[in-house]
Amino acid sequence: MGNGAKAAMRRERAAKDGANRSGSQLKKNEAAKTYKCKVCMQMFLQTMRPKALQEHAENKHNKKLEECFDNVPAV
Repeated sequence: MGNGAKAAMRRERAAKDGANRSGSQLKKNEAAKTYKCKVCMQMFLQTMRPKALQEHAENKHNKKLEECFDNVPAV
C-alpha cells in the first residue's frame, strides 16, 4: 500500500470520527452577546470589560459609556 492510500484511509477515519463531534462554538458565542450599543447596534460578548466598552463609545461615537450601553457597570 502506497503513501497516497494511507493518507486517504486516514482522511476517511478522521471524517467518520469527526462527524460525531460538534466543534463549532458559533451558536454559544451568539448567545453570549449581551451588550448592545444603542448607537450602532453592535453586539458585544458578556465577557467584554467595561473599559473596552467605554473605549468603543468614546472612539466610535464620541459619547460616554452610559449613552451607548444600558446595563454595564461603571469603569
